[in-house]
Amino acid sequence: MATKFRDFLNEQLKDEDFRREYEALELERTIIQALIDARETSSITREELSARTGIPKSVISKIENASFSPSIRTLKRLADGIGMKLKLELQPA
Repeated sequence: MATKFRDFLNEQLKDEDFRREYEALELERTIIQALIDARETSSITREELSARTGIPKSVISKIENASFSPSIRTLKRLADGIGMKLKLELQPA
């Protein structure tokens, strides 16, 4: 399945407009994947994370599916609920 998706993505990335948009969303994809990885590594379900943070499970699901863009405050609450610390960093371009 992952190979089929990777093949599809590689084909789409040949389109300049698609590639530009895909690259523009890299930060969001990285944050979402880090959140999912941290939650799964900690063996915490969305339901448990919701109970720990007070953030509805539906909102956590939307964040993880990239259909909702969380605030930094929400990301901090999620990190706290997973037992992690949120770290943001600015780097030279």
